[in-house]
Amino acid sequence: MKLKYNHYLCLLLGAMAIASCSDDTSDALSWEIGDGSKIDYPEDYFTGGQLGTTTNNSSTAYKQPSQAVENAGMVTAFNEGEYLFEKDFNTNTTGAFRGLGPVYVRPGCNYCHPGYGHGARQNAYSATQERNGYLLVIYDKQTNAYIRSVAGMPQTAAVKPFKAPIDESQIQIAWKHYTDEWGNKFDDGETYDLTYPDVTIPASAYYAPVYVQRNGKDVEITPAEYDDNIAIRLESTIGIYGTGLLDAITDEDITAQWQAESPYVTLNPAMWDQAANTWKSYYSNSLQGDGTKYVRRFTYAMSRGPVLDGAGANAIWNITNVTRPDRRYHYLDLAGKYYAEKSSQDPEVQAGFTEYINRIDPEKKHPEWHTGDLASDIKTYLTSKKLDAEMTQEQYKNLMIWHRGLAVPAARNTTTEDFKAGKALFSQIGCANCHRPSWTTGSDEIRDPNRLFSNADMPRYPYQKIWPYTDMVQHRLFMKNDIRTGWCRTTPLWGRGLASKCGSGTERLHDCRARNVIEAIMWHGCTAEGGKSDAYECVKKFRALSKTQRDQIVFFIESV
Repeated sequence: MKLKYNHYLCLLLGAMAIASCSDDTSDALSWEIGDGSKIDYPEDYFTGGQLGTTTNNSSTAYKQPSQAVENAGMVTAFNEGEYLFEKDFNTNTTGAFRGLGPVYVRPGCNYCHPGYGHGARQNAYSATQERNGYLLVIYDKQTNAYIRSVAGMPQTAAVKPFKAPIDESQIQIAWKHYTDEWGNKFDDGETYDLTYPDVTIPASAYYAPVYVQRNGKDVEITPAEYDDNIAIRLESTIGIYGTGLLDAITDEDITAQWQAESPYVTLNPAMWDQAANTWKSYYSNSLQGDGTKYVRRFTYAMSRGPVLDGAGANAIWNITNVTRPDRRYHYLDLAGKYYAEKSSQDPEVQAGFTEYINRIDPEKKHPEWHTGDLASDIKTYLTSKKLDAEMTQEQYKNLMIWHRGLAVPAARNTTTEDFKAGKALFSQIGCANCHRPSWTTGSDEIRDPNRLFSNADMPRYPYQKIWPYTDMVQHRLFMKNDIRTGWCRTTPLWGRGLASKCGSGTERLHDCRARNVIEAIMWHGCTAEGGKSDAYECVKKFRALSKTQRDQIVFFIESV
């Protein structure tokens, strides 16, 4: 049974749980355990507000349904959605988990989100590696755009007779050391180590020829040109708890935050018109959705809008290549043709295709896949826009109820002196300028570009004060081997201190380069990689603190 809110009783249990938590290292809680109705909880204890906070701080803290789920009578649907998240999909043609492939990134969601949290740091890349939240980012050095001949989330696995778009056995991840301008040392003598991943994929690893788009035309990059033109980075998945709460922040409030920061820091010119102090780019989905424009808010790149068309809604399709009623086609390369063309001419694919397609379509409902012209049949199948839906509408709805319904763990240690001191210092040195402590949600009217769901279909979080510690803005840190484009949305801090207990990756930053909070902070102080980090002055102030004060900030970050 999941620990859920039950009025004052659970508040009392939550207080007791925090008081006895094994990873709490500061003073005992200042209030007395007694009548739960009289406990004076600090407001930032309720990280997800009254509707979105769980008092569970055990190993299942990230998996709890919010009070909003219970209020809406959606617990059963939530559990059904959770089931879809936790199990591997397969190549069966019947059953709840049918459809995997023919190429895919992972066979299931838990690989990327162990314990429902962040992926973990890795030394190798494998589609079936537990806790591997890494996604490959392969792009054109000239344009920063993804290459055309593999999917935006490149696949490294395939169902026979098909071949993986990238041979993962040729992917190499090397961890290299970096020395900052302070020699990786505080003035009081304490040292730290900074490392970053250097990932390489040779031209020989690609199944189809490598193409990029320049001046509106696809251009082939030959093996001899490959190293000079193609860059590779890693991005790791983030925690999915609390995503529904971030979705409940209004577009207007996010816009106001960008407008407030615009006079003081350069914002991503691809997203924001600095002179007009307004958006240059909005999120819209005209392929499956209605084309409505929304403020961008999800993923490091802010590539997605509302959560019902966001990263999770997208990933259940493009990571597994499992089709659903609104996406009846395979997730392949950006041009939609290079993998299909290569496969259609591959003798080994041709040799196994008849058996494969007869299993996929035994009643030959799609005669265009069974003409006997193997090259044509393969290409027609891979590029079809009329594939059978493998995930039902009801299954997808339950998955999104679960996704939007995950609560955020309550903050820990909120009444301790170390927490209070760390919180004050966090603000004083400027960390809170980007890691904005709190937001208040709006009316939380359900927004769905696909027009599949309405208010009655999803858990909602109207008018909740939440504490995610993010400004929902993109900034630059100018790190060595930085994220593609250099622009990265400020990652929420809430709940991260429970990562180890919950079995998630404990590392921080977009590629898990920081193995602890100190390393994460110091990576914010870069100046030698093409510019000065937006957080550089904050890091200088952090360095000026005493060790006790630095430890208090770390304690605070691990407690929120």
